Amino acid sequence: MPELPVAFFSERTGEAHAGIGFAVALAGGGKRELETIVSILRFFGLTSSTQQDSSQADAIRKIARALDQIDQERARYIAAFAYILSRVAHADMNVSPEETAQMERLVMEKSGLPEDQAVMVVQIARHQNLLFGATEDFLVTREFREIASREERLALLDCLFAVAAAEHHISLAEENEIRRISDQLLLEHRDYIAVKSRYRDHLAVLKPASKRATRSPSG
Repeated sequence: MPELPVAFFSERTGEAHAGIGFAVALAGGGKRELETIVSILRFFGLTSSTQQDSSQADAIRKIARALDQIDQERARYIAAFAYILSRVAHADMNVSPEETAQMERLVMEKSGLPEDQAVMVVQIARHQNLLFGATEDFLVTREFREIASREERLALLDCLFAVAAAEHHISLAEENEIRRISDQLLLEHRDYIAVKSRYRDHLAVLKPASKRATRSPSG
């Protein structure tokens, strides 16, 4: 599945643009490739906006549909897990290749999905978070909290720090976002501190200013 740039979606409605020229250019081919892209978008429910409801966030439903070959409760768990990882990756407005690779590895590890499906889940989660994060972040995190055990929530917290530390540097924005997620997961402050301590060497606030300045934008 080709990477779908943000420009392919309407920021106002989340609907896919139907511009043939842009889609063909994206596909690198002609009508057949365009039809393939449209089919993929339609399969994932990305060709039209979906009305949000309070019990199950739109982001979870979109990814869960892509995983209809497995139990739906498990699919919702994986979808929420991947989406919350993307919250941290986007926290500093810079999703690096290292962070993306780490998210894919963690989704494979925690879900048992093959690599191609894990890549697909992470890609959709990233785009959903970028487009609808302001309205869906809390809903998706609450959904995960309701379906996950305490052990699974603690494991997610560790994974969030692992994503943030993918470049051996956890920015203040990423750290703040992880703390926010921890609170939304109803984990205790001591849980947050215990996991955070494992990544002490990567925390920006504990690094010299000269080292913090060497991180360049990418992704």
